[in-house]
Amino acid sequence: MTSGEVEGRNRLHAISGCLQSLMCFIFCSDSPGEQKCDLHRLEDGPPLEAELTRDQALQYYRTMQTVRRMELKADQLYKQKIIRGFCHLYDGQEACAVGIEAAITPSDHLITSYRAHGYTYTRGVSVKAILAELTGRKGGVAKGKGGSMHMYGHHFYGGNGIVGAQVPLGAGIALACQYQGNNQICVTLYGDGAANQGQLFESFNMAALWKLPCIFICENNKYGMGTSVERASACTDYYKRGDYIPGIKVDGMDVLCVREATKFAADYCRAGKGPIVMELETYRYHGHSMSDPGVSYRTREEIQEVRSKSDPISLLKDRMLSSNMASVEELKEIDIAIRKEVEDAAQFATLDPEPSLEELCSHIYQNSPPLEVRGTHPWAKLKSSY
Repeated sequence: MTSGEVEGRNRLHAISGCLQSLMCFIFCSDSPGEQKCDLHRLEDGPPLEAELTRDQALQYYRTMQTVRRMELKADQLYKQKIIRGFCHLYDGQEACAVGIEAAITPSDHLITSYRAHGYTYTRGVSVKAILAELTGRKGGVAKGKGGSMHMYGHHFYGGNGIVGAQVPLGAGIALACQYQGNNQICVTLYGDGAANQGQLFESFNMAALWKLPCIFICENNKYGMGTSVERASACTDYYKRGDYIPGIKVDGMDVLCVREATKFAADYCRAGKGPIVMELETYRYHGHSMSDPGVSYRTREEIQEVRSKSDPISLLKDRMLSSNMASVEELKEIDIAIRKEVEDAAQFATLDPEPSLEELCSHIYQNSPPLEVRGTHPWAKLKSSY
């Protein structure tokens, strides 16, 4: 092959790569197996068509698969007693976190419950820092002192251990956005188990009165701890729970449905119309936490049926393959790279040292001189620092 022919072939490959990255498909919500959104107090909802480029599809696949592998590794480390204490896993719900993040900007704000690992990753924290936090190591995102329920990032406020307590905090963040006039919004997430909390309705009331730019999102994974939604709630239409606040019910297992609905909700909030409530119908594969086997209140057959028919990663993968957006080999290469990233992160999280006793009381206050902190008994004195 002559040099001219080599140059021509390389140019052809480059053009082919550019065309692939620009590849775009329109997916309709009235396609077989897909449903429209349910609306409350809204005349119009999200568009019935969603545009998906190859680059977007690969990005969503990579992020969801990374969250899935990370959570499975956390399960393994917990069973090896390397991770201790509370640990609530997110596998099965990946389309919620990825779809929401795809619809908002990095300058927007997000706060969630104790099932926070997926959102910690989508908000920009590395797998290494997340797993190291789970194992209580210095390299963790909260320096090994927060654990599973207390992880934070840029414009990400956790990870909150008290059921529903993040909802009024999210309303407060939205109030700050409104006060500063920065055109930012706050995504405030909670589960179906928290949906009956009184503080939720107090937050709804204030948010509606002041027209706060807040998207209240209920991730309905069908079970609050071990109690099904039908046994816990007289009304399971969580998107209608705002009453005087508009609401949307969305398939939380479809990343495109979540993305388009969140875009619609974000635009609604930025237009100064006030808050909006979203319900994402989703499912968790693990139990409520690692102490819950998850099969005493539901059958293994139920879990397997959701995995086989509605798995968010499989749904996106099938969509990509059927549209020739990616090949099986290409997706396998991505999977291999993710497995290596997670394995390397797990090794770091196991070998990284724990924080020293001298660091135990650091970061109590942001700006203050060191002060004495009482330990577990009056004679144990520790020094704080910032």
